[in-house]
Order: sequence, then structure tokens, then C-alpha cells
Amino acid sequence: MKRNLSLIAVMLLTSTMFLSACGSSDKEETKTPDKSTETATTTDTPTETKKDVTLKLRHTQIKETSKVRLKIFQDVVAKTEQENPGLKIEMEGIDEVVNRDQKLKAEMAAGNPPDVFEVFGGADLNLYVKAGRMLDLTPIIEELGIKDKFASLDEFTVDGKVYGLPFGGYSEAIFYNKKMFADLGIAVPTTWDELIAAADKVKGAGFTPFALAAKDAWVNGMLWNSVMERYVGMDALNKVVTGETKWTDPDFIKGFEAYATLVNNDYFTKGALGLPYADQGAKFLKGEAAMLFTGSWDANRFTSDEAGDLKGNIGYFAFPSVAGGKGNQTSINASYSNGFGFSANLSADQVAMAKAFIKNFFTEEVQKRTLVEDKLLPSMKLSDLSGVDPLISEVLTVMGNASNSWKAFDAIVQPSVTADIGVGLQELIGKVKKPADVAAHIQAAQEKANAQK
Repeated sequence: MKRNLSLIAVMLLTSTMFLSACGSSDKEETKTPDKSTETATTTDTPTETKKDVTLKLRHTQIKETSKVRLKIFQDVVAKTEQENPGLKIEMEGIDEVVNRDQKLKAEMAAGNPPDVFEVFGGADLNLYVKAGRMLDLTPIIEELGIKDKFASLDEFTVDGKVYGLPFGGYSEAIFYNKKMFADLGIAVPTTWDELIAAADKVKGAGFTPFALAAKDAWVNGMLWNSVMERYVGMDALNKVVTGETKWTDPDFIKGFEAYATLVNNDYFTKGALGLPYADQGAKFLKGEAAMLFTGSWDANRFTSDEAGDLKGNIGYFAFPSVAGGKGNQTSINASYSNGFGFSANLSADQVAMAKAFIKNFFTEEVQKRTLVEDKLLPSMKLSDLSGVDPLISEVLTVMGNASNSWKAFDAIVQPSVTADIGVGLQELIGKVKKPADVAAHIQAAQEKANAQK
């Protein structure tokens, strides 16, 4: 995966330097009418069918910040319907957390998932494949000739078969206020001690070191995940599901304690447990916080007019190294885990229309739109990376400089354990439990989940 991330970064930087003199014209190109909804040309022969076929497509692009991505989805749906008379794709929008943690799980248990739906790769997907709920997409992507065009299908592959397709990639690291750093004389930290020193300087100046909205448990797991990787390494994290390592092992406890240090030093937003996810980005953009650990998916927001005076003054750096840590100290959490899955219940006619949707969605044209317009990292290899925003260029540079990449903990451990980790981190943030107690509770949940294999 590292090779793919590096390749994207190198291609991007080359394109950016070469086309810097005509950046404005590149931006204008993104404003031209979208050809995806125009009538198919003679070279795009519509499917010869007038059968009435319905596909129900569930997405999670319902937030204000997701409008661009939703428009791209809608354009592909419109194009696919236009090319296939009788086809109706019914789109349903739902909150991402509700979909992942409640609705989709219940539907999978009952055996009636939507026809097409957003799904996370890794642990979530493995459960659904094991239950026989996912359509094997291997023959479809082989027939369409796109199997080898993806940067990575690892998180959607089970026993050599592909059961989902990522529509974008991500990396998680620290966005920072370049102006505040300059005003306070802070250099980008490369070690844990330097990060602590920077946070103390920010706090001393009357600002919040890290914007955090901790009401939604998954948000807290991002920064904690990188802290834990630095202390124990991915090999140890992977082995918790086999019982070869435990959350209560000494190095794991050190990771929990380090996260608690950030809490106890009051580096996070005051009252974080009562704040929804969107608030942390808002506080960062208002200049109230110096740093924000989040995913590259927020870059779209940070390059929009909402950024105000900070537009063009936001940077991105990898989580610093930890002295004595057992993990890879120059690695990064980056993967391709958000994608589309398809129900194993589809009829033959529905499978044919699902293939038509895949053909139209997973193209270089659509991937380029998501990169330029939505700032979403492409999940497919692109030959044209012109017109990319400088912040995205910085994100990809950080990814390219990483020694290797790894997938998030919730793609490794069982969903029930992920839920307990979320609760445990909120307890740490609320200062109601000690690190060792949180670790013990998570280990008990891990052992229960491991026994159910």
C-alpha cells in the first residue's frame, strides 16, 4: 500500500509543479457542465433492456459538508438510469453512525440489507461475508477490466474474493493553523516531547491545543489509534484478535496513559463530551484551536469559504514519533475502507444493473471529480492529477513520506470491541476511569469476542 500512496503523492507533486502557472484555468475546468448526465454518445451503447428494475441505494452523504460528494453520486445514478431504460435507482440518505452501528447491522442479521449500500471494509465486511449477505463482485470487476485499477482492495477482499469497492481513500494525521504556529514561534513537532511542548505553548497563549468533539465515540478513536500504534505497533494490535497480545500488556497500558496525558493536561476542547463531530472543525476554523487530529476527508471543509482567513493557512503533519515506542515511528494510518457493497439477494436483472452502476461510478473521470471537487483521495490510480488543491497536495506528500501505512483499529477488532473502546475513551476524557481500568474492560470485551469466532 505504501508504494501506491507514494506513487499518488509523487504524481500529484509533479502535476502541481508543472501546472502551477495555469492553476486558475484548472479550477475553471471543474466548473464546466458535468458530462456524466449528458446523453450517451454512440460509443456508449445503452444496455438493451426495458425491464422495470429497481435498485435501492443507501448512502450517508447527508451533511452540509457532503453536498459535493452527494452531487457526484447523483450524477452517476442519473447517467446509469438514462443509459438503462426501465431502471430506477432509489437513493436513501442516512446518518453514517446510525447506518453502521444500528440499521445495517440489524438488516444484515435479518437477511434484508439494501440492494446497494455504503459499507466499511475490514471487520464489518468480514462479518457480513461470513453471514452470506454480500455479493461477490470479483467476476464483475474482472469483466469490466477494473480490478487492477484500484490502489488497494485489501479491506474488501475475503479469501481472495472482492465483496465491496472503495470509492475513496483517507489518511489520518494532524491539521494545524500555520498562522498560529508562526505567531507563537512553534515548529512542526516531530517527536512526542515536541508535541507536548507545542501544546503547552498554545495553551499558555490562551488557545486550545487540540480541537475535539467527543460526543460521537468514533471521533476519539482516531488520535488514540495513532498514539497506540506508536507505542505497541501494528503487529501487536493485530494479535489482540488471536489472544497473542492483550490490551492489558505493559506497552498497551503506556498507550492508554499517553492518551490520558493529553486529557489531564487539558489539551482538548473544554466540554468536548457534549460536542457533536462538526463542532471540532468549526472551532478549529474559528482559530480557537491550534491543531485538529482528523481524517483527510475534512480537507474539503478546510479549503472551502468556511475556512475564512485560515483558507490557505492550514497545514498537515504526521503524528510524531514516541521515544522507546515499539511501533513504526514514521508510519501513518491510511487506507481505503469506505466503499459500496451489494446485497447477495439481488436478482439476475438487478446484478446486471449493479454492474452498470459500477461501470459508471468507478472511472477515472468520476475519481478525478472526487479528488478535485470533493478533496477525497482517489481509490483508483489516476493518470491526470492536475488542478489539485495545495492542502491536498500536502496531505499526499505526508502520505508519500510515510514509511508504511496501516488500517484503523476498527477494521481489525470486532465491532463489539470497537464499541467498548469508544466508551472507554469517553471515560478517559471524562476523567472517570484510570487507563488501567479502561484497558481491563476492553480486554474482557476482546476475550468475549474472540471466544465467539
